Amino acid sequence: MPRVDKATWKANYFVKLVQLLDEYPKLFIVGCDNVGSNQLQQIRQSLRGTAVILMGKNTMIRKAIKGHLDKNPSLEKLLPHIKANVGFVFTKQDLVEVREKLLQNKVRAPARAGALAPCPVTIDPINTGLGPEKTSFFQALQIPTKISKGTIEIITSVNLIKEGERVDASAATLLNMLNISPFSYGLIIQQVYDSGTVFSPAILDIKADELRERFMAGVRNIAAISLKIGYPTIASVPHSVINGFKNLLAIAASTEVEFKEATTVKEFLKDPSKFVAAAAAATPAAATAAAAAPAKEEKKEESEEEDEDMGFGLFD
Repeated sequence: MPRVDKATWKANYFVKLVQLLDEYPKLFIVGCDNVGSNQLQQIRQSLRGTAVILMGKNTMIRKAIKGHLDKNPSLEKLLPHIKANVGFVFTKQDLVEVREKLLQNKVRAPARAGALAPCPVTIDPINTGLGPEKTSFFQALQIPTKISKGTIEIITSVNLIKEGERVDASAATLLNMLNISPFSYGLIIQQVYDSGTVFSPAILDIKADELRERFMAGVRNIAAISLKIGYPTIASVPHSVINGFKNLLAIAASTEVEFKEATTVKEFLKDPSKFVAAAAAATPAAATAAAAAPAKEEKKEESEEEDEDMGFGLFD
């Protein structure tokens, strides 16, 4: 197949990017530093049927997005994040599931001099297998060693590289001598776009239970403030009704006012022994309910065991 000229290739790229932006409501902006073509091809294969990866020059990506803003203005939110070595991962699937697949596609790599360390590197006490002639090299790095059975042994843990700092030539050489590949590289999710909203990937770690708990905490705060200042809201009205009903019961208990609920309260106040009887009646009921649950579980386990004993294998 003949190779198309540069102008045609650019036009096709713009068309493809616009089509993907229209077709897929969700995408990841991913950093692809230190990701080779072979690894990227493996990631594409693992995401086949789930997501589509598109890389390109930042200038071309910005130009394509700006030319499509009249049809989809929300895409403008992507422009500030199109910088450095990035690409797009388009999907219609659950973002958390796609993220997990991206994180699984990482490749171990040796430390290279001048590269930024994506994680700290610590060398544990080990026998290096290197001869005594390398002792001066370890001394230059201030790594405590001793000679054991004719080889150099590192005697304490050494924090060789800190996260985010550049790997110097000595540290890279040492790790290569020890056959240690401390880093792993893959597509790094930088931002998430979902139906016109751009947010940090950390948002995907928030569970539904956490959202529910925070929402209920906000509702309780609103109810407390509303009750304090006497301003009715949907959150505070139930509490106001209950508090008002308690006041009615208190008034009825000390006066001749009669209504259904107040009659029960007055009977208990006249005969305090009814409190004891009510508590005694409630306790056996709770105990019976608690005992019933384990009994049902035991019965279920017995039936499962009977099924296992009476079952026949496929080849019996």
